[in-house]
Amino acid sequence: MTNSSAVEIVEVAPRDGFQAIKPFIPTETKISACKALIEAGFKRLEVGAFVSPKAIPQLADTAEVHAALAEQAVARSVRLSTLVPNTTGGRRALDAGISDLVFVLSASEAHNQSNVRRSVAASLEDLRELADVGRDVQGFRLRVNIATVFDCPFEGRTPEAAVRHIVERVLEMGIPVEFGLCDTTGRAFPDHVGSLCGELVQHYASERSVGWAFHGHDTFGLGLANALSAYAGGIRIFDAAAAGLGGCPFAPGASGNTATEDLVFTFGNMNIPTDLDLDKLLDAATAMETLPGAQTGGHVRGLPRARICA
Repeated sequence: MTNSSAVEIVEVAPRDGFQAIKPFIPTETKISACKALIEAGFKRLEVGAFVSPKAIPQLADTAEVHAALAEQAVARSVRLSTLVPNTTGGRRALDAGISDLVFVLSASEAHNQSNVRRSVAASLEDLRELADVGRDVQGFRLRVNIATVFDCPFEGRTPEAAVRHIVERVLEMGIPVEFGLCDTTGRAFPDHVGSLCGELVQHYASERSVGWAFHGHDTFGLGLANALSAYAGGIRIFDAAAAGLGGCPFAPGASGNTATEDLVFTFGNMNIPTDLDLDKLLDAATAMETLPGAQTGGHVRGLPRARICA
């Protein structure tokens, strides 16, 4: 791998990581964790979700967390996004002054039914409605996270045609969009990740208003290898979670996200810039692993700091 162009890492622990923790994390603790991540240099954080508090009570205070971070985010030019599973959640986020939205749907029908309780076609129609609402909102940004791009816990390997179908339907909506290609189960393999990411990036290279990101999990110990394969395929935006927190509650057996500190350590030692302070990131990740109920992952966090940050 000879290309050393910079990457952008989106820190998703405040949403994907925290949602997997059962004991409620005090709002002030969430705010402090996000501020520590901003101090580490992150320019993008996914903070919470506007979902049913009955389904995921951990994220019921998302609006409060965003509001507390708004001033620091503006001062540091940090993008604070939030996940929404439908237009109802999207409208609630917009009403709360949050215009950077992450809409999630699945490439597989079975997981979409498990995750958001509707068909893929229904999710696409809902997304079209949200896109229409967003056109009139100043600063509106849209990420479409496609879950189970590579593997579904119920259906097995996802046909690539199902992924392309979603991409095409979203592009027909005629708005700028960033696609998040999600290895929801962590069961993708590097050759599959590299080939599909490369194909999509190359095929849509002429679409100036389209961006691509890779969202990986480390369930089978392949998170880092898959991220590097996505990089080789042309991806330059990566989701990761400090301390390896996370896991999809609607994908049985899926464990945490690829640990951000592992990704930053690896990219840094490959001379691929991330513009992040690894030492401060490790401090933030170490604090997160002490959260009651947190199930952590990753490797470099437990090694001597002098060896990691040399």
